[in-house]
Amino acid sequence: MSEKITIIEGPPPTFEPIADGWVLGLNEGPKLGNISVTRLRTFKGAELVERCHRAWHKQQAILLEYRTSDGLEQQTPIVAARYLEIEEGQLLELWLRTTNDEVQLELGYDDDLGDEIDDDLDTDDLP
Repeated sequence: MSEKITIIEGPPPTFEPIADGWVLGLNEGPKLGNISVTRLRTFKGAELVERCHRAWHKQQAILLEYRTSDGLEQQTPIVAARYLEIEEGQLLELWLRTTNDEVQLELGYDDDLGDEIDDDLDTDDLP
């Protein structure tokens, strides 16, 4: 039986795909997966990271268990973990091996250019 960390309350986690160089080393195995990160607020960050380390030391898997927005239970393997002390408390960062179905991209539009006009664009040439 695998160890697991369970999200008891709150919304489903958001998974952000990661392509940093060091993360590629976590993707070893018979088949390639996607590595994503999720950030969770917790009161027991150090204990949860220690639970991950104990499982990996025994060469066992440890899973993140959560409910999807549909209310279904889902489990995803944790491949790396750390916690941070932030102003609001503790933040648990988990890197997970996810499938494409689990990854939720958060697309944003940053309108920093505002009202700037591109001088190279000649609108008279447009159809």
